[in-house]
Amino acid sequence: MIPNLYKIPKHVAIIMDGNGRWAKRRGLPRVFGHREGAKTVERVIDIARDNKIQWLSLFAFSTENWNRPKEEVEAIMSLLVEYINTKVPSLIERNVRLRFMGRRYNLPEMILNTMEEGEKATEHCTGMNLVVALNYSGKAEIVDAARKIAEEGKTDITEEEFRKYLYIPEMPEPDLLIRTSGEKRISNFMLWELAYTELFFTETLWPDFGEEDFAQALYEYQSRERRFGRVLENK
Repeated sequence: MIPNLYKIPKHVAIIMDGNGRWAKRRGLPRVFGHREGAKTVERVIDIARDNKIQWLSLFAFSTENWNRPKEEVEAIMSLLVEYINTKVPSLIERNVRLRFMGRRYNLPEMILNTMEEGEKATEHCTGMNLVVALNYSGKAEIVDAARKIAEEGKTDITEEEFRKYLYIPEMPEPDLLIRTSGEKRISNFMLWELAYTELFFTETLWPDFGEEDFAQALYEYQSRERRFGRVLENK
């Protein structure tokens, strides 16, 4: 557990990258990397809870990921259903509320039903919010919010008002974004919410991401001075 309790991020978002490369380096099909990555999710949930992080958001599947090979997409979706069906009791036991963000209207009915069942089963949990970004795109979230605003005929919109139309309006903006696998970009993730988020990139592939990696990210976060666009007087 990190020592500086006054500087624990309230919300940590993670782009879970490197499952495919992890499998390729071992001569395995990509689905093996995704399955191993699901185990990492379990580790990270426990680490986040131990460090009193209130919100943990995971970028699981983007709107662009539908362009991947059909077999890989089907494997990811099957793994998602399996994870929800088998892990919900554990989430309840750990007092973790499961939530999803992304476009739902074009998801397969089986996926959508499983998501809704998982959300309903954990909606009473108050220990931590686990947000899974599924069929998600930061641009799509902004477009969908703008469409709702236009449908209501509103024209004079403030930033505060706009936030009310995001997928999870009450979700605080991430304090820290972690991306694994060495890539240094945000890949259309939470474009609105990441305006002043601290970014941390690690070479570690997602299936290998563990407590030491998470601790390194948290220590790095603690060492930074967040300005939110302000010029500090002592600088």
